[in-house]
Amino acid sequence: MISFNYEIEFQLHSEDRIAEWLSSVIQIEKCKEGDINYIFCDDDYLYNLNVEYLNHDTLTDIISFDYSVGKELHGDIFISVDRVRENAEDFNQTFEDELRRVMVHGVLHYCGYKDKSEGEAKTMREKENHYLNVYTEIQ
Repeated sequence: MISFNYEIEFQLHSEDRIAEWLSSVIQIEKCKEGDINYIFCDDDYLYNLNVEYLNHDTLTDIISFDYSVGKELHGDIFISVDRVRENAEDFNQTFEDELRRVMVHGVLHYCGYKDKSEGEAKTMREKENHYLNVYTEIQ
């Protein structure tokens, strides 16, 4: 089950539709949906997690903790709404598109995709773009 949680004054529009879309991504990727929690927060909240758990002294838009067992996906995906908003401006995207990109990015990590090398990052971006188009098509 995909759930949405909020540590800040923010509300995701169309929770049911987005959960359905993310569930379809998981199914298409031949994985099984377990418990996936999205936690929307601000820069400070995510920065503190980054320092405490990953020893990274930087801001980021997403941190995911993967508790998956084989192809059954479980985890907590923390998203900084502040970072997403700034990245949307930097990349000339709407906030909603950038938010969906980050959300599907987390799920794709759970499905086994990496983004450390140039080739992996290219594949990840192609997958993100593909599933963003799928979201648009099911509107």
